[in-house]
Amino acid sequence: MNANFPTHTPLISESLRLEPLALQHEAGLRMAAADGELWNIRVTSVPEPDKTRQYIEDALTMQQEGKRLPYAVIDSASGKVLGTSSYHDILPAVKRLEIGYTWYAQSAQRSHVNTTAKLLLMTHAFETLGYNVVGWRTDNFNFASQRAIERLGAKKDGVIRGHAMRRDGTIRDTVMYSLTRGEWPEVKAHLLYALNKQRN
Repeated sequence: MNANFPTHTPLISESLRLEPLALQHEAGLRMAAADGELWNIRVTSVPEPDKTRQYIEDALTMQQEGKRLPYAVIDSASGKVLGTSSYHDILPAVKRLEIGYTWYAQSAQRSHVNTTAKLLLMTHAFETLGYNVVGWRTDNFNFASQRAIERLGAKKDGVIRGHAMRRDGTIRDTVMYSLTRGEWPEVKAHLLYALNKQRN
């Protein structure tokens, strides 16, 4: 692995804990996917229950190859696994990475969870790792994901047409977003304000 590749460390807030994904998270991740039967959503890549272990093993293989740092997203109070998110397409030479492979139990959606997890990941990327750009990509028909990314303050870079295969065999266009280090302070202030408003 590249010596400049980021270290995989836990990221912690008052309400959430992002732990490096491991096989010990299999049961919790399986329950999170079952909450809403998320594997039936065409434009996501959530594993079916009996494929959860393979999903984790694939993520760990990508980590060994220097392609991904996967996290389990865990509720601090209960210890319940709520979902997962990852750094990927990590380019130490140009200090750019993407956040993706993100999904949450249906009961955790439309809550503070995504904003809090992304705030932890972006803070670590910009302020600890010193990266210059954080990117996102999503299916052109995953409008919920596009709205969630835009709510984080990311800017739409464009669409790559005919870019990737969905698991149903159809070919998707990919919508690309990014946020720069210069934009981060204002975005961080806004996300903290939004989370505080949600709590009150």
